[in-house]
Amino acid sequence: MTGTRARRTVVSLAVSAALACSTACTAEEEPASPPSGSAATSSRPPAPTGPAADALRAVERATGRAGSARVESTTVMGRELSLKAAGVLGWRDGLTGTLTITYTGGTTAETMRRLGTTAMEARYLPDAYYAEMGDEFAERVGGRHWIRYVYEDLEELGGDAGAGFADQMRRTTPNQAVKLLLTAGDVRKVGEETTRGRRTTHWSGTVGGESAQSVDIWVDDRDLLVKKVERGRTKTGELTQTAHYSDYGVAVPAERPPAEDTADFKELLASQGS
Repeated sequence: MTGTRARRTVVSLAVSAALACSTACTAEEEPASPPSGSAATSSRPPAPTGPAADALRAVERATGRAGSARVESTTVMGRELSLKAAGVLGWRDGLTGTLTITYTGGTTAETMRRLGTTAMEARYLPDAYYAEMGDEFAERVGGRHWIRYVYEDLEELGGDAGAGFADQMRRTTPNQAVKLLLTAGDVRKVGEETTRGRRTTHWSGTVGGESAQSVDIWVDDRDLLVKKVERGRTKTGELTQTAHYSDYGVAVPAERPPAEDTADFKELLASQGS
């Protein structure tokens, strides 16, 4: 492979890494838009009302006030990618946190392994996030180990790669999962269950109309999420994502990597003519 082709491959994989990070904590997507000429209500059922809505709003408030939590998640996106993530996220002053993301399968993971990347650290800050890609990757991009993705730059890309990216990143916190469930017209209380040794209430609903994305959450007696499961379809195929939350209020480390060890994603694109 020529130097130019190799560099383009690296930049292409950087896009994949960005999208993988965006789904590491949550697989949320906006409910599908209604087909042309159909009523808007056909794609999005009416929001829940009554006791169910009151209970979920209490969960949304309690989880939002907590401000941070420890997260463990697994995500499977069809045949393209499966991964695990673990770390801490905060949402008091914008999205912050640090996650270790391990690629466990799929075509994207196989390609990234060929470039020496099987896992990475992701650091989330309110304006951007940073992905640590490893030594072999650094050799291909001037010795720098980190890539910086400024959310505004990603939005400017246009198309599927950039559209809605910043919003998707900001929806990675557990209180946002409750907001999503509050758009489900069929939300219901499933029952009381024990989840990781804790007594929880299980809520379930479907959002997205024809896309039929299901959302399940398990909530403890403090109105805090213990577990979340989302299932649905994306452009890459069937998607399943499970997240566990604990240690609400935990301190959140999120330091910017050294500037001299960081490559800017937008500059990488410009350097290879994209």
